[in-house]
Amino acid sequence: MKKNTPVLILCASAWLLLATACKNNAAPAAAATAPANYPVITIAQQEVMLHADYPAAIQGQQNIEIRPKVDGYILQQLVDEGAAVKKGQLLFRIHAPQYEQEVRTATAAIKRAAAEVATAKMQVKKVTPLVQKEIISNYELEALQFTLQAKEAELAQAQASLANAQTNLGYTTITSPADGVIGTIPYKIGSLVSSTSPQPLTTLSNISSVYAYFSFNEKQFLDFLQGYKGNTMKEKLSQLPPVTLILSNGVEYDEKGRLETISGLINTETGTVNFRATFPNPAGLIRSGGSAVVRIPQQHTAALLIPKKATYELQGKYFVFTVDKNNVVKSTEVMPEQAATPDYYVISAGLKTGDRVVADGIGSLQDGTTIQPVIAGAVKLRH
Repeated sequence: MKKNTPVLILCASAWLLLATACKNNAAPAAAATAPANYPVITIAQQEVMLHADYPAAIQGQQNIEIRPKVDGYILQQLVDEGAAVKKGQLLFRIHAPQYEQEVRTATAAIKRAAAEVATAKMQVKKVTPLVQKEIISNYELEALQFTLQAKEAELAQAQASLANAQTNLGYTTITSPADGVIGTIPYKIGSLVSSTSPQPLTTLSNISSVYAYFSFNEKQFLDFLQGYKGNTMKEKLSQLPPVTLILSNGVEYDEKGRLETISGLINTETGTVNFRATFPNPAGLIRSGGSAVVRIPQQHTAALLIPKKATYELQGKYFVFTVDKNNVVKSTEVMPEQAATPDYYVISAGLKTGDRVVADGIGSLQDGTTIQPVIAGAVKLRH
């Protein structure tokens, strides 16, 4: 028996080491199969003020093409591109000597016609007493009177020709028809221009106020009609709060605007309805032809909000991972509305009050995965 004692001791030690190793390996295996923690929110309705952004094209209150009415060479360019001008301010002079010649010719024709009228009057005055004394017949007096009328008509025609020549000559001096800002000037001094030139001399933009044109799709338009009180479109527009303009550099414009007009037709090609918002532009910061974003505030009385980071996009559709009572996740399609905040979507379809949604870290999830929810509660916004 003494000879077997070391063998028994060795066997017992090996058994203890094996049991300890198995116990140590079981702990990581159990940890690996435990569900991972994920933040989960519970969907609830709430009243919030959100906004919807719409790309817009900017146009001045007036965009006037300045075109020559006569043919000639640009003699003077009295303004530069981008200059602010006043109504009546001189912009261009066109060198057109033919119109100056027409004025001189018409002036000379008036003098000749006036002299012929004076001569005819003298003849009538000379013959009238002779007819009264029956020295000559009345026929000769009538003939002289008809001649006088013809000369007076020639004088009137010469005066009309002068007025027309002076008008044409006046067209060689081009002034601003309104207050505004000068656009590009494609023709420089010495360029030959005419009324048929393909480009205007310049374009004058009146930008004391600017128009922002944007569009709704048909669904957004119908939602708009149903979302505001009023029997007419004008009454509905009057209910809208002021709107904001986001400039192309991402900065919010200081002046607030208002929606004023809505197109009467739906564009059959694009399925959109055009809107126009007007913004004051006292400093001339916004120029015609620019782009911006019109931001329209929208009040939601029963909004379902989810964080944007709780969604993922696939082939133009949006999805979230909902969590059932067994803490198993499922990919669910949702439909966000246009109105949103930088961090949240308003969901119009796909979710209901009480649903649980994984709020973050969804990149590693798959359908059917069991998770350990970390309750984050319902989304709450300050407003």
